[in-house]
Amino acid sequence: MSQRFYSRRELLSRAGGGIASLALTDILQREQAHAANTNGAVNPLAARQPHFPAKAKAVISIFCYGGVSQMDTFDPKEELYRRRGEALTGKGNVVVSQGNPGGLMPSPWKFKKYGQCGMDVSDLFPKVGELSDDIAFIRSMYGASNDHGPALFHMNTGSVLPGHPSMGSWVTYGLGTENQSLPAFVVFTDPRGGPIGGAPNWANGYMPAAYQGTQFRSTGDPIVDLKPASDMTPDRQRRWLDLLGKLNAEHARKNPEDTELAARIASFELAFRMQTSALDAVDLNKESEATRKLYGLGDRVTEYFGRQCLMARRLVERGVRMVQIYSGGGNFQTSWDAHWEIVENHGLHAAETDGPMAGLIRDLKSRGLFDSTLILWHGEFGRMPISQRMSGRDHNPGVFTVWMAGGGVKGGTIVGASDEFGYKVAENGKSLNDYHATILHLLGINHEKLTYPHNGRDMRLTDVAGNVIKEVLT
Repeated sequence: MSQRFYSRRELLSRAGGGIASLALTDILQREQAHAANTNGAVNPLAARQPHFPAKAKAVISIFCYGGVSQMDTFDPKEELYRRRGEALTGKGNVVVSQGNPGGLMPSPWKFKKYGQCGMDVSDLFPKVGELSDDIAFIRSMYGASNDHGPALFHMNTGSVLPGHPSMGSWVTYGLGTENQSLPAFVVFTDPRGGPIGGAPNWANGYMPAAYQGTQFRSTGDPIVDLKPASDMTPDRQRRWLDLLGKLNAEHARKNPEDTELAARIASFELAFRMQTSALDAVDLNKESEATRKLYGLGDRVTEYFGRQCLMARRLVERGVRMVQIYSGGGNFQTSWDAHWEIVENHGLHAAETDGPMAGLIRDLKSRGLFDSTLILWHGEFGRMPISQRMSGRDHNPGVFTVWMAGGGVKGGTIVGASDEFGYKVAENGKSLNDYHATILHLLGINHEKLTYPHNGRDMRLTDVAGNVIKEVLT
């Protein structure tokens, strides 16, 4: 009987391949089991308890797509007036996105102190400024990319790369939803267009498809083809869905790892319930004239954004877990991307949003919903303190301002500081991992414990970093 001897190299290669295959099998089994548990018979969007008690139960995220200038809104810089036109020096290599760097450019808007906190707010946001004592401003946020696409993904998903679950997906995965007749996560885009990257900004990534955001329209039916055909009676539709459900359930039992099918089965039932629930939720005719006016409805400038803010309030009032609203769409001037003319650009978008945002806060407070609703305001990055093409500003991920309100946030708080020009963080810098960790914390979620298995790792919204910004907590 002949014996086969292996060299050390062959032995390691064969043994390593066997160990690797065992590890791969274990990883796949874990992920398939997790998908089956969250997408089989158990409703993946059933309401779940948070890790610890929290005030916030829902989120309204206002995303000012294009990048808002911090030194023109909530972070005034007197040094820009004193050194107008001078080159930006002493800060290392100045990186710009589109070239044409000019000299230091002061803000064309005046600032005023508001509230007991003494927050400086420019003339762009006087109505929001009046509510400064209800808002926590973070002036030291920083990102990782000065390109819109990666920066949008970073803000929305915690990664500059596409393919990761959005924050709304993480929130609904962790908490489910309190209303099974409406989507758990709703998105409104600007009528002028969506953000760069499109739907992956609110997608489920590697999670089951049930956790993706559902895009609503602010006019007409919120979802296309929401109403059934004229010859489809409720009884007939119910019988049709029951038969389809049985066939799909049988297929799902044979293919438990098919999360797309599980989500589709759930979506058929949700769509059936939404035929009445969704239309009622966005029927603004049921609101009083005073409420409509509070949000700026009837004013051609604030109409579209005011409608979206009011619908957001009606949705969270009905148990929807997260609503994301985009201000700005398309490219350049139709978004907050002020490369050419910042007065025209920011003047337009601030006029559209200032009143409705203030109306949203006041309305939530009057209805007892402010303390249970977390409101977020941010862009994907800030802008440069130097001019571009004479009167515009380029991208700047080095530092920017965001704010939070409601839902356990300590109003009247000012966190961190940028340098004398508003170019980089000078004090108490906060990363997007920190921001996401804080959002989850305010919802009662420990960001280190909210994980999903993917590619052999327990993935997190905050990856392997992130600290809760304790300064903004009540």
